[in-house]
Amino acid sequence: MDEIDERRALLARAAEAGGDVALESFRRDLVVETKAGPLDAVTEVDRSVERRVASLVADAYPDEPVVGEEGTGATVTTLPDDGPAWVVDPIDGTNNYARGIRVWTTSLALVEDGEPVAAVNALPAMGDTYATTPTGATRNGDPVAVSDRSDPEGMTVGTVFGTRPPHRNGLRLTVEAVTDRFGDLRRFGSGQAALSMVASGELDAAVTTVGINPWDSVAGVCLVRAAGGTVTDVHGDPWRHDSVGLVASNGRAHDRLVETLESTEN
Repeated sequence: MDEIDERRALLARAAEAGGDVALESFRRDLVVETKAGPLDAVTEVDRSVERRVASLVADAYPDEPVVGEEGTGATVTTLPDDGPAWVVDPIDGTNNYARGIRVWTTSLALVEDGEPVAAVNALPAMGDTYATTPTGATRNGDPVAVSDRSDPEGMTVGTVFGTRPPHRNGLRLTVEAVTDRFGDLRRFGSGQAALSMVASGELDAAVTTVGINPWDSVAGVCLVRAAGGTVTDVHGDPWRHDSVGLVASNGRAHDRLVETLESTEN
């Protein structure tokens, strides 16, 4: 097994281990704290999962940074532009998790020089795990690819927005624009879940017009690319972890999606 295969194997082990920690406390009594607002939730389980994932990475690669949100296992909160780094979101969709909704993701990605090279998104309560491979992407070990739908009126688009005021305003404008020009729309409350579903063809696209954190995006972007999809920023330019906006699609009507989102700008 060469080094990249070893790293992929670690991604899978760490995401599974973190997801198992989260699943043990799912739909049980939780102490839910809030951060920036009443819907910006965090639990002790988030911190426990981050510690578990980070410890597995540190055991194998002690000199490589772990980028995460909670600061209880991650070593940094900013994705470095140089060298390898591991990006973790212990529970992407904590509001869903705290309410007993099954759509939440334990997400882990390997990044090299700021670009994602491998990823695993585990949805333990749904029984699904999405992963990149040397040749593509899988769901539960079976190969998957983005959808082949090309008619905008037949497409289903997911939205990736948080709960803070700029996100809520962006969501409002995006819902109106997308529903005018595309077939249907979904909001799952977990951006990593939505991006994983684009990679597997369950959704045709997932979009946001605001900046989102690396732990909310990088793994899913890696999956979409590996599955043959297209990912840009809101203006159609190459996407980076610090881009404003994200448009991830099967590539069949990507330009129309970009035009639709640009129409929401003031």
